[in-house]
Amino acid sequence: MRAAGFMAYGSPQVLQSIEVQTPQAGPGEVRVRVKAAGVQPFDCAVRSGWTPPGATVQFPQIVGNEFAGTIDQLGDGVTDFSIGQEVLGYRMLGCNAEYVIVGREQIVPKPKSMPWEVAASLSASGQTAHTAMEELGVGKGDTVLIHGAAGGVGTVAVQVAKSIGATVIGTASEANHDYLRSLGAIPVLYGEGLRERILQLAPEGVDVAFDAAGDEALRVSMEVAKNKDRIGTIVAFELAASLGIRSIRSKRSASRLQELVNLYIAGRLQLHVRKTYPLERAAEAHEEMERGHGRGKIVIVID
Repeated sequence: MRAAGFMAYGSPQVLQSIEVQTPQAGPGEVRVRVKAAGVQPFDCAVRSGWTPPGATVQFPQIVGNEFAGTIDQLGDGVTDFSIGQEVLGYRMLGCNAEYVIVGREQIVPKPKSMPWEVAASLSASGQTAHTAMEELGVGKGDTVLIHGAAGGVGTVAVQVAKSIGATVIGTASEANHDYLRSLGAIPVLYGEGLRERILQLAPEGVDVAFDAAGDEALRVSMEVAKNKDRIGTIVAFELAASLGIRSIRSKRSASRLQELVNLYIAGRLQLHVRKTYPLERAAEAHEEMERGHGRGKIVIVID
């Protein structure tokens, strides 16, 4: 099968279209013929030399953490899914390929109304955002500050918080302010003077601050949040450790993914796919990801 993988760490250019043996489903597993797969900052970090906790990088390493496609093989003991069923799901690496093997507990049915590109881009960013809102205890009536609100994780975090009944303030470049308004957030320009702009909107401070942008955003959060225990980051781990701030890592499960799918079905969650690339141009997708400040998700489409 074809896949996007790398034989050595480095820049996006080390990512190539490679041929590897097509995997076979084992007991309790399914094989999915992938239609589309999301691109994450996580993938770029692995390609650059980072090894995720609990993972082993082996060359050639296939990238990708989320996918959507059609089941074409069932392993022994799998009775709750069927051949030909459309699904979306996740696994740590290996999804930017024509076929992926996952446990049946890592997939959920894809709604017919959900486009393949949207289905492929929901699991990784979506579950990270959902985990963060849960761990930070977002509740009805809270004022929630989300840094990097127009990105893949931020887009879902805004909508999950809104679905709970929170008021959301989202930081973004001015070009993304109308987009954030369409999601129900109050946009605020990041950069110098951010603290003052946030306090103009929330004079008594914010109840929750979620950082998906970096160190400076986390420092500002410390100045505007009422409770240090309700600040969290998914990017600035070293600074968070020095400040005693919560570092959040996604807790992925089929039940969490199904909750997100249910929000989509109910019309309370929309996903923006800003660009798609064929599998052979995965390196360009990584270049686009590393430019930063983009709106929504980047997706690999597999023909």
